Amino acid sequence: PTSAQVSVVPEPGRFRYTLDNDVLTTEQRQFYEDNGYLLIKKLVSDEDIERFRKEFVRICKKEVNPSGAMIMKDESLRSQYGQSEKVVNKVQDFQEDKELFRYCTLPEVLKYVECFTGPNIMAMHTMLINKLPDSDIQTFLHPMHQDLHYFPFRPADLIVCSWTAMERADQDNGCLVVLPGTHKEPLKPHGYPKWEGKVNKLFHGLLDEDEKSPRVHLVMEKGDTVFFHPLLIHGSGINKTSGFRKSISCHFASSECYYIDVKNTTQEHLEKELLEMVHNKYNATSVELRDIWNFRARLVQGERINL
Repeated sequence: PTSAQVSVVPEPGRFRYTLDNDVLTTEQRQFYEDNGYLLIKKLVSDEDIERFRKEFVRICKKEVNPSGAMIMKDESLRSQYGQSEKVVNKVQDFQEDKELFRYCTLPEVLKYVECFTGPNIMAMHTMLINKLPDSDIQTFLHPMHQDLHYFPFRPADLIVCSWTAMERADQDNGCLVVLPGTHKEPLKPHGYPKWEGKVNKLFHGLLDEDEKSPRVHLVMEKGDTVFFHPLLIHGSGINKTSGFRKSISCHFASSECYYIDVKNTTQEHLEKELLEMVHNKYNATSVELRDIWNFRARLVQGERINL
């Protein structure tokens, strides 16, 4: 069963970024249309979040080792804390971890995802972020960026990110920051920011960020979930507290999306960097960008068409 039954007569041309169904109100659809994001309060249960947290700790302690997952650490802390969550700032590509991947299959999440992608839904890119308390060199500041920069598939309007706060996220611990309405702009050139101190591998940012654009800090409580467009410019601040700010997210896409060749585009240098990393890690020389995404992608609802 899908939630895509049309309950009202659609007004042609009014909504570009959401599909006609009975889940979103007209006000919610208009908000996403104008701003490129939509926040749904208390969508994911405390019980589920607790299960994800426990699994994350097990991964940090190496009690489980999900195939294909990239576990990003702050190596400078390892001598102090060893194998613990105080060192791991991200688990990326957890599609082979049954417990964490449950997030991508939660009916309450997919109900909303379908409003943006339609009924055939692929989970394309998964992350559990553990924003560590930051040092003076702002190691865990994520520069403003558009997620589409990382994706070699289109159309952008059939891709959506679901991002759930695993505890309260606010300006003190580095909540998401969005630039409303920027989902209507094209994909911009990205690269490494010219910061003092350390730059995180693959944490690309906009090269020509407009500092004057109005920003919204998304203050979220545990279980709150924001859905946003892959062209929406966003980032996150530093964690000024002594605690950890966890979130779990998945980029979903319609399986009707298709892969594109990123050569001779602003994404070309990212492709080179990613392939180099895969070659070094797995000693795989004949891997293409599409192969990496085929490995990550999982069907979660409907049928697999292109992706």
